[in-house]
This record gives sequence, C-alpha cells and structure tokens, in this order.
Amino acid sequence: MKPQQELDRFEIRFSGLGGQGIITLGKIMGQGLALGHGYNVTQTQSYGPEARGGSSKCDLVISSKPISYPKAENLDLLVALSQEACNTYYPYLKPGGVLVLESDLVKQPPTNQFLSLPYTALAKEKVGIAQAMNTVVLGSLSFLLPFVNQGTMRKSLESVLPPKIKAINTKAFNLGHRLAKKEWGDDIGEAWRDE
Repeated sequence: MKPQQELDRFEIRFSGLGGQGIITLGKIMGQGLALGHGYNVTQTQSYGPEARGGSSKCDLVISSKPISYPKAENLDLLVALSQEACNTYYPYLKPGGVLVLESDLVKQPPTNQFLSLPYTALAKEKVGIAQAMNTVVLGSLSFLLPFVNQGTMRKSLESVLPPKIKAINTKAFNLGHRLAKKEWGDDIGEAWRDE
C-alpha cells in the first residue's frame, strides 16, 4: 500500500435527500479513512424532520494531525445529490474545491466546473438496485481522492455490510470507481496531490 498522504485538513460534505444513503455513505467513508488509512476523522450529520425525501447532509473532516474543530465550514469537496443540496451548500465550497453532482437530479449547476455521473440510474441499470447509489458514489470518490486507497476502502465497505448485500455493494463500488476513471480521467486528482 502506498504511504499515507499528509493532510492538514480536508473537508467533505455529502448532501442530498433523505433516503439516498447520505449518512451511511459518510460513515463508511469516515471509517475507511480512520481505520483503514490511519487518518484522524470527525463525522457530523444532520437531516430534516421529514427524513426520507427531506434534506440530509453528512460532513467529514480528515487530517493527519489532531482535529481541533470537528465541523466542516470551508469545503474541499462537495458531493451534491439533489438540486436543493447543491443550491444550499455550494457557497461553502472553497475556491479550488471540487463539486461532484448527481447529473440526473442536479439540472442547474451553479458553475460550469464540476464532475458528475448519473449515480441513481447507474445503480438501477447496472447494479439492479437504486439503493446502491451511495456505494457507486463511494467508488467514484475512491478514484477521485488521491489519499484514498481503493482496495482499503472496498475492504472497509465489505466489513460493515451484512452478507446478503455484500456482493451487490462491491459491484456498485467497483462500477463507481471504473466509471469515474473513464469519465473524469487519470489526472483529475492532481490538484490535491500537491497540497
């Protein structure tokens, strides 16, 4: 495994609708980065009172050093899986930060600088279950983020899943990674490699 990349403070916000698996996505990625990669990680979450269909967000702060403040306020990466989430949280994305969108649900991006995949359609059509969409997102981010080791993150995912859904989620993870590499290109994470 490649040596851990030094991170001073890297902030990620996953956002979208209740029922999209936002909180689960954040927990699995946070666990993979903390236990599998050895980073310090804080995870905070919030969701509307409606839960399914309401707004939902989950933040991760990742660092090689101890984290003094656990909340994300100056985002390096915003993952927006609904138009409302994109509109609400885009102002928190710092200059040079990366916006990742669910292309079928975010029809009016606030900028022309973003990465996107039709995550829900991919989960439905290629994996056979729409609920695996969050795992497709996780796979794509394991390609995008230079400090994430794909194999380590996949092992972390598999360690928390019940046996009956392990195979389908591993398929979804691999699909996300493969399509991100194909659509976004190999040099996409270079901006973060130099920090």
